[in-house]
Formats: sequence, C-alpha cells, structure tokens
Amino acid sequence: MHTIDMILLTLYFIGAIAGVYNLLAHGRYFKERFKSGVVSAFMLAMLFFLGAYTFKMVIAIWIRLSTSLTGRGAVLEAIQSYAWTIAMFGTTAGLVILSILTYTKRYDLFVYLRKIDKKGEPDDVDSGAS
Repeated sequence: MHTIDMILLTLYFIGAIAGVYNLLAHGRYFKERFKSGVVSAFMLAMLFFLGAYTFKMVIAIWIRLSTSLTGRGAVLEAIQSYAWTIAMFGTTAGLVILSILTYTKRYDLFVYLRKIDKKGEPDDVDSGAS
C-alpha cells in the first residue's frame, strides 16, 4: 500500500468517525423535534447532508481498500461507481439545500410534521379549533 493510500484512508476514517459522532450527538435533538412534530429545516438539511457525507466516506474507504489491497473486478468497480454516484447525489443535494437556506437567511424555517395521537388519529395542526 502506498503512502498516499494510507493518508487518504486515515482522512476517510476520520471523516467517517466525525460524521457518525455528529449524527449520534444530534440524535437526541432530532428525536425530541420529531416527537414534538416541529423540526428546523436547516437542521434537517444538515442531518441529510451529514448522513450522505458519512455514507460517502464509507464508500470511499471501501473503494480505497479494495483498490489498494485486492484490485477490483469489473462488477465490483461498477457497484462501487453506482454507490459513489448515489453518495455524491446525497451530499450535493444536502449542500445545495444548505446553501439555499443560507443564501435566503431562512434559518428560522420549520417543517411541521403531523403528530399521531395515542388513538392513532392524526392531530390537525392547522385546525384552529378550541
């Protein structure tokens, strides 16, 4: 394995570990927000991007290890290429959404989710009934 492979693998592992840590660290926030039925759009975009980025780092580790250690057959290379493309779509979409929210300064935009009461019936958030 070459020095550049070792450096890249180290960076990919650090990126993946940091991504998993941040997803877990914000897990309580998202659990509470989803339970309350109101989630910040900016935080949702961050969650989406971070999940896609972490997936991308796992794919990068997989590709780098398979290339450095065993070589890749045509089928494995195709599967890895599709996985990398999916990861790129996710990270690009997440960054575009974050950029739009940042550009429009819509940090206070919230997504209202339907809440289901204990009887299994949806709460009507917009009912206005008293």
